[in-house]
Amino acid sequence: MSKADEIFIKNCNDILQSGYSSEHEKVRPHWEDGTPAYTIKQFGIVNRYQLSEEFPLMTLRYTNWKAAIDEILWIWQKKSNNVNDLNSHIWDSWADKNGSIGKAYGYQLGIKHQYKEGMFDQVDRVLYDLKNNPYSRRIMTNIYNFSDLNEMNLYPCAYSMTFNVTGKKLNAILNQRSQDTLTANNWNVVQYSALLMMFAQVSGLEAGELVHVISDMHIYDRHIEMVKQLLKREPKQAPKVTLNPEIKNFYDFTVEDFTVENYEYGQSIGKIPVAI
Repeated sequence: MSKADEIFIKNCNDILQSGYSSEHEKVRPHWEDGTPAYTIKQFGIVNRYQLSEEFPLMTLRYTNWKAAIDEILWIWQKKSNNVNDLNSHIWDSWADKNGSIGKAYGYQLGIKHQYKEGMFDQVDRVLYDLKNNPYSRRIMTNIYNFSDLNEMNLYPCAYSMTFNVTGKKLNAILNQRSQDTLTANNWNVVQYSALLMMFAQVSGLEAGELVHVISDMHIYDRHIEMVKQLLKREPKQAPKVTLNPEIKNFYDFTVEDFTVENYEYGQSIGKIPVAI
């Protein structure tokens, strides 16, 4: 089975069998009908994905990898906070009438800061260091800006990346404060694996290991039966994912520069309700 499926199955079983239920607790998220959205959760999950061995694309059900990569380019390449720059509608619930999600995600990555070497935003600083100071232990980003939280329509879930080079391998740690397991787990893993591949290629490195740290990994109450349905399925082999080797500038990448071959997956489980 694919590593992504193996890890997803283990995480879900752990949550369902020994997770903590927030039922009757005071919770912020709610369903579209106004009902509180309770969860079963586990604290402090750490998952590891070796990208040199396989790309972690789930096969239990289809992950819209093109939309996932489009979103990571919206945040990290376009540095946008406006849904009109995005080719999917996943952020519409948090956008205002002009399409803005406030001073969140891409907005934070695009803010320029003064360094000894000059002015950089967070993305360009990472790219600079990977080429000029690859063995630095300070190559990281953080979009959880406390001074701007009151102007964000949604606080960042995946908020920090730390990059580290070993030999010719580029590795990274993704820190996430909260994750809706069914809707977002493989979506996030695909996004940041793709980002790691792009950063490695333009820096003359190879994609190594992605370590995913999740503080609160949860399954919503209305997702439990859907998750149980997935867990009954037989996983398939991971597909082959490659990147256009001709691209040498991060800002030149598009979704079409990714090729996914032999992607087999289980049938749809239907529309998944999203807590907001």
